[in-house]
Amino acid sequence: MSESDWDTVTVLRKKPQKSSQLKSEQAVNQARRSGLQVETSSKYGAATNKQHGTSLNTAKLDRETEELKHEKVTVDVGRLIQKGRQSKGWTQKDLATHINEKPQVIQEYEQGKAVPNQSVLGKIERAIGLRLRGKDKGQPLQPPGSKKK
Repeated sequence: MSESDWDTVTVLRKKPQKSSQLKSEQAVNQARRSGLQVETSSKYGAATNKQHGTSLNTAKLDRETEELKHEKVTVDVGRLIQKGRQSKGWTQKDLATHINEKPQVIQEYEQGKAVPNQSVLGKIERAIGLRLRGKDKGQPLQPPGSKKK
């Protein structure tokens, strides 16, 4: 029994650290303190809750100096909408309800502030009965199935 010393500890085998432990902030800091070379790199967009990545055109857009704006509806289209709506005796809200849109949408189209949406323009055309697109703007809308003269 005199051979056993309770104060000394002999480690027979130490388990190597797992890769997840090597990547921890504590392990990286310990390696830096001991003077080892540490390579750290973070993935772009890592640890964020974004569903969609950025497109490849992001850098190209950043370099772009031109001020780009969306095309807006022209004022004459707004006037045509207003004329067609008033000829039926409708308010902006009545027209919006008729085409299942918000009154604000009609207001933006009439003021020429809206970005043109073809489906909304189509609904407005059918509701007021006037063409708002193409070369024959302001002409009465032909009922479907009838031939043009």
